[in-house]
Amino acid sequence: MAAPAEPGHSPGFKKPPALLRLKRKRPVRRSDSDGAVEAAAAPAPRGSGAARRRNPFSSLDNAPRRAAATPQPPAATPAGGDPSAVPFWQFLEPACEEKPPGRAEPAESSDILALSQDLHSPLAVPKAPSSPRQEFPADWSIKTRVLFVSSQPFTWAEHLKGQEEAQGVAQHCRAAGTSLPRSVQEPRLCSELRCAFQQSLLYWLHPSLPWLPLFPRLGADRSLAGKACPWAQDEALQQVLMSDWSVSFTSLYQLLRARLCPYFYVCSAQFSVLFRAAGLAGSAEPTAAIAPTTRGLRHAMRAEGIEFSLPLLEESGARKQKNSEESLETETAEGVRAGSGVEDVGEPAPSDDDDDGSFSWLEEMGVQDKVKKPDTISIQLRREKHEVQVDHRPESLVLVRGSHTFRLLNFLISCRSLVAVAGPQAGLPPTLLSPVAFRGGTLHTLKARTVSGRARVPGGFEDVFSLELLGPVLPHALHALTLLLGPAQRGSFRALLSPHEPSAAFNARPGPPQEDEQQELPACGLHPSTLAQLRQCPTLGKSSLRLLEMKDYSYTWKA
Repeated sequence: MAAPAEPGHSPGFKKPPALLRLKRKRPVRRSDSDGAVEAAAAPAPRGSGAARRRNPFSSLDNAPRRAAATPQPPAATPAGGDPSAVPFWQFLEPACEEKPPGRAEPAESSDILALSQDLHSPLAVPKAPSSPRQEFPADWSIKTRVLFVSSQPFTWAEHLKGQEEAQGVAQHCRAAGTSLPRSVQEPRLCSELRCAFQQSLLYWLHPSLPWLPLFPRLGADRSLAGKACPWAQDEALQQVLMSDWSVSFTSLYQLLRARLCPYFYVCSAQFSVLFRAAGLAGSAEPTAAIAPTTRGLRHAMRAEGIEFSLPLLEESGARKQKNSEESLETETAEGVRAGSGVEDVGEPAPSDDDDDGSFSWLEEMGVQDKVKKPDTISIQLRREKHEVQVDHRPESLVLVRGSHTFRLLNFLISCRSLVAVAGPQAGLPPTLLSPVAFRGGTLHTLKARTVSGRARVPGGFEDVFSLELLGPVLPHALHALTLLLGPAQRGSFRALLSPHEPSAAFNARPGPPQEDEQQELPACGLHPSTLAQLRQCPTLGKSSLRLLEMKDYSYTWKA
C-alpha cells in the first residue's frame, strides 16, 4: 500500500516495503514523538536547485553526532514554524560541507597501497637542502638496505644473461670502468648498462660461512642464535680461523698502504673499524676510525703506544667553549653586572683532581674508623666519569693517523676483545669487507629484486617501480649505482637508505683538509667519479644519508 503524499515530496517516490520497516523497527518501541522524526527523515525533492537527498534505507543512528550540535540557520525552518517538519537531510548538510569537496573515501582494497602513497606522495618527501647539486656528499656508513623508487621501470635490472654476469665479474676484477651517455633510450637492450649493474653489486668478504649472516655483527646475537658453530667449543679450530683471518687482514692493510685498495671495514661483535687509504676523506695519510669504543679499549690502545684523537668529542668541546666565550663577550659589552659576571665565569669549576685519595681530614675529625672509605677504583672512575659517559656512543669515535695505523693492525690481531668468548659469536673472527680482492677473500653479490605496483596520487593512481638491494652496501657501491640510475631512469629517481647506525659515526671530519699533498689512487678499482667523491672531506658529522633524490639530473638529500 502506497504511503500518503507528504508536503514537499514527489508523489512518484516509493518508500521501502512496510515489512522491511517493521523488521528494522521491531526491537524498539516507538513513541508518539518519534513520528515527527520519521516524518523528518523523508527525502528532498529532486529538483535542480535542491540539495543532495538523504538515503531512505539508512537508519537514523548512522548520522554524525556533531551535526546535531551544530547550530542551524533560521532560514531552514518552514513557513509553518514547526522545526520538526524540517527534512533531516538539511541537518546533515553542514557536516558534509566540512569535508573537502570532491574527495572520496578510500576503498578497503586501497589500504594495501597506503605505504606506497606515503613513499610516493609529495607530502612524504622530507625537506631537502636549499639548492640541488650535481653531486651528493660522501657517506662512509654501511647501508643494510637501499630502496630505489622511480616512475620508469627497472626491467633492465632483471634476468641478466650469463654472458652479462660474466662480463660484469670480469670488469670488477679488472677494475674496468664503463662510460654511459647522459640518457639511455632503451635501458633493457643496453648490454653495457646491465654489465655495469652486475659489477656494482659485487664485494669481497672474509670469512665466508654461507649459513651465517656475517653482517652486521653488532647486536647480531639474535640472528646467529641456533646456528651451527662447530668452532665454539673447539679451541684448535678457533686458532685456525684466527690465523687465516690474520693473513687476510694483513693482506688488506698492505693493499691499502700500496694504494691498491681504497678502504676496508673490520666488523666485530664489539666495534667496527674503517681503514682509509691516503688521499681519501681529505687526509694526506692513512687513517683508521673505530666506533663505538669504551674506556677500556682506549686505555689498552694508549698502553700500546697508539696515538689517537676523539674528533666528535673535541668538536663538541670546541663548540661549547666558543659559545661560552661569545656569551662572556656579550655580558661584558652590555655592562650588566660585568664584574660579578666575569668573576663567575672565571671561577674554576670544582675539579675531580681534589680527590687525591687522602683522608687526613677524617683523622682530624676522629671518625676515620666509622666512615667507609671508597676504594681506588671508585676514585679513578670518578675522575674519569666524563670519559666513561661517551662509551658506546657516536662521540666515542677514535681516529688513528699515519704510522699508528700499523700499530693498530698489530693491536687488533692480538686484541682479545676482538673475538667474543661467549654467546652465538664465540670464537668467530671479525668480518672483513672490501671493494677489491684480497688474500682469502670471497666474492659476494648484493641481493637485488624489482617490484612494480600502483600508488595513489591526488589525481588517481600512477605506476611506481622500485629496485631493492639488501646486504652490506658499501660507499662506492651506492655512488656507482647512482651513476647507472641517472641515465637509465631519465634523471629522476628517489632512494630510501637504511644505514647501519654504529657506522654513521665514520662520517666525522678527520681534520682540516690537507690539499698540499695529493695522493693518487689510479689503480684502486673505483670509478673516477666515485673516487673524486670519496676524496671529499666528510660533512655529515655523526649522521648519514636517509633519503637521496635525483630530479633533472640534480641531487637533493636528507640526513
